[in-house]
Amino acid sequence: MSTAIVTGATGILGRQIVKELSQDTQTWKKIYALSRSKKDECPQNVEHTHLDLTGSAEDMAKEISKIDAEYLFFAAYLEKGDAEELDRVNGEMLENFLKALEINKKASSLKRIVLVCGLKQYGVHLGVPKAPMEESDKWLPEPPKNFYYRQQRSLHAFCEKNGVEWTVTYPNDVLGVAKGNFMNFATTVALYAAIQTELGDELPFPGTEGVYKRFDMFTTSKLHAEFVHWAALEPRAANQAFNVVNGDIHSWQTLWPRIAQYFGLHVASDEFSRPAPDHVEMQLNERAPLDFFAKEIGLEGRVQPSKLQNRIDLNKWSQKPEVQDAWKKLAERHSLDKDAIDKATWEFAGFIFGRDYDIIASISKARAMGWTGYEDSWESFKGIFGDLEKEKVIPPQKK
Repeated sequence: MSTAIVTGATGILGRQIVKELSQDTQTWKKIYALSRSKKDECPQNVEHTHLDLTGSAEDMAKEISKIDAEYLFFAAYLEKGDAEELDRVNGEMLENFLKALEINKKASSLKRIVLVCGLKQYGVHLGVPKAPMEESDKWLPEPPKNFYYRQQRSLHAFCEKNGVEWTVTYPNDVLGVAKGNFMNFATTVALYAAIQTELGDELPFPGTEGVYKRFDMFTTSKLHAEFVHWAALEPRAANQAFNVVNGDIHSWQTLWPRIAQYFGLHVASDEFSRPAPDHVEMQLNERAPLDFFAKEIGLEGRVQPSKLQNRIDLNKWSQKPEVQDAWKKLAERHSLDKDAIDKATWEFAGFIFGRDYDIIASISKARAMGWTGYEDSWESFKGIFGDLEKEKVIPPQKK
């Protein structure tokens, strides 16, 4: 039987990894769940420890001096406003934690480290990427900084020095629930829809018609946890990176009417013919990621910078007096968390709704190694909405 460390253990991905490992009591005798937030509810084979990953390696070494594990699942992440700060903070968190293990002479005990990254690996936040995105794709030039590159370079160096194997995952637009944490996409969608039930009987789409017809791929946190469990123990997954998505491809033209129906709303037949007084538009990076592949694939001079376009600015929408009043009424009527509207990731949701390009990631590499996991993304949305009702984040819906 083995032992494991999970950092970011109360986050949307880390929490599910802890749950997944703890259920396999034949493989894992002890899981150390590390986070800087309050203690989550844990099974008997899980030991939760408070740890501030933004601290020094020396301070962390003292905090985890009694922890010795064979597997490390690093799922911690801190959002920052600009690429330089994002790179510094998240890079130092991983580097200092690995150094803390060396200080405690625990590095030699490790068999494998699983690092959770994402499709920002391919620059999806900068503009249209190559499609499909494949793990063998070349890394993009910097600047702008990509903290996933820094983390992976640091991981590779540590593992080579200490004789440890590594595996990296690239999930996308994660769907899941983290108790007491509203910082995730599905929760924001649910809050938006719930508030719209107070404002009328329609569910306006925040993005443009072009975005509405684009394709996207999601990663359910449960499926990701199952994948990292498999990958950590799969010999062929050593020293490899993998895209991890549900396995289906969706567009908002299919998902949005279903979401509307779930909340007792509908999509207007002339949705995109109506005026959009709150329309916002901005250009992303000067060069879209696809442009760095353009010459070799016959598209030289054909790739333009990508735009972010929204008919509704969700940040501004969430602050409107009528929206705040609608949420206050809902929260009081159903005893919901009144702070949820202000803690939701409106800006991130606006980005997903506003990008004018497809997100298609290949999972052929994992499939070829025997991975068969699959999740229906719409079923995932429905399941999460149900969980949010139970957690009293959104009001119960009539089915």
